[in-house]
Amino acid sequence: MQQERLRLVRETWRDIEPDAAAAGYFYDKLFELDPAARALFAATDMAAQRSKVIEMLTRIVAATEDEERFVIQLAELGRRHAGYGVRAVDYDAVGVALLSMVERGLGERFTADVRETWAETYRLIAGVMLRAQGREGNVVHGSVAASRG
Repeated sequence: MQQERLRLVRETWRDIEPDAAAAGYFYDKLFELDPAARALFAATDMAAQRSKVIEMLTRIVAATEDEERFVIQLAELGRRHAGYGVRAVDYDAVGVALLSMVERGLGERFTADVRETWAETYRLIAGVMLRAQGREGNVVHGSVAASRG
């Protein structure tokens, strides 16, 4: 991915990160799209999980400045998620929920370019995570790029 596009992800994330409601919206959207995903969080303190997802996304976005660190972090995350029972098919709903969260956080600043940049970034993230799980990274069968929150 071009550094210019990754810079756009970093810049827009800075506007979303401090929004305490962002992670709540992410999980609300995820569970709306994939009600079965709730089972993965049955024993989870969701308040703590919402904080964790924002911290994780912040680390991932920051790591876009260093390709090696980016890949290492995502590979570790992918292996951890496999241990939680996350399947390849689950990545589609996560991508849609992520884009919906970004759109909601940015409002009118969520342009077509921002949408495609975030969708491209998510496809890269999901691909690395799935390859680390020993699965192919051909994910998000167009749904992330085309979906609207």
